Amino acid sequence: MAIAKAERLMNLALCLLGTRRPLTKHELRSSIEAYRDVFGPGAGHGTGDDAFNRMFERDKDDLRELGLVIETVDGIDGEVGYLARRDSNRLPPITLDAEESAALGLAAKVWQQARLAGAASGALQKLRAAGMPLAGDADDVDAAAPHSALEPRIPAHEASFEPLMLACRDRRPVVFDYRKSNAARPEPRHLEPWILECWRGHWYVAGWDRDRGAERVFRLSRITGKVRSRQGKFTAPVPDHVTVRETVERWAGEAATGTARIKLRAGHGYPLRARALAVHPVDGDWDELEIPYGHGLDAWLVEFGPDVVVLEPAELRAEVIDRLRAVAKG
Repeated sequence: MAIAKAERLMNLALCLLGTRRPLTKHELRSSIEAYRDVFGPGAGHGTGDDAFNRMFERDKDDLRELGLVIETVDGIDGEVGYLARRDSNRLPPITLDAEESAALGLAAKVWQQARLAGAASGALQKLRAAGMPLAGDADDVDAAAPHSALEPRIPAHEASFEPLMLACRDRRPVVFDYRKSNAARPEPRHLEPWILECWRGHWYVAGWDRDRGAERVFRLSRITGKVRSRQGKFTAPVPDHVTVRETVERWAGEAATGTARIKLRAGHGYPLRARALAVHPVDGDWDELEIPYGHGLDAWLVEFGPDVVVLEPAELRAEVIDRLRAVAKG
């Protein structure tokens, strides 16, 4: 939603909530600055009563869709009046059981390195101010006990995280430069972002790639430069279910069709060790691992650089070498 429209809707909602009597269209038109600027005296051609009426009706419908209860009253100086009674738009009392309280407390601790950290903390403060005990509070030790030892974290170090999160929320197309694991240089990507998801410590964004005309998933750590917003709406429908993890798992060889043998430097490559079918020490510096082998495993192994040496199969070794050579040329 554009900032100007959001501000106009907010001002209209405040007027309707703050009045003790119904307000007519004329009174609202003269009271709200956004309406005065566009439809007031000297505003220019095409800004008459019909245009104002259309905008007002759209704004009123948008507020109702957002949940504001707006009443219509007839017979005020021959005009229809509008108001939003506070008692009709007041939320019911909030009650949380111990498990719900613990879930909120844990969720607030997750976003420590992202824009949502401030909002989460502020929400908990408002709940406490309203007298709602939350897991982790001194007076709610019993409720917090089963969960107090948990300190979840979802790191979001990438600069692209925040603009992509906002673009997903607002349904705005974006463009960014992206470097594939086997590419020497980044390439521009035009994306309609649908969802962000964290998998095994890495953030991914899924959406509609306009250039390729297909669904794509991009790893945020491979986005270079700034994420720039673009005007216009999405051109492709947003699916009800986006399979981010399933797509990444295929890339990482999760859908295994065989096994591969690799040498892995001691003390490195924990994600590979976690998936290993067998681990055999070679010497003090290297271990030999047997891991599931499927489509996309070469791209994952390249990320470990000189800490991994592929022993077999031969085609996997060749694919990894080709990718490393492509990166070295850049």
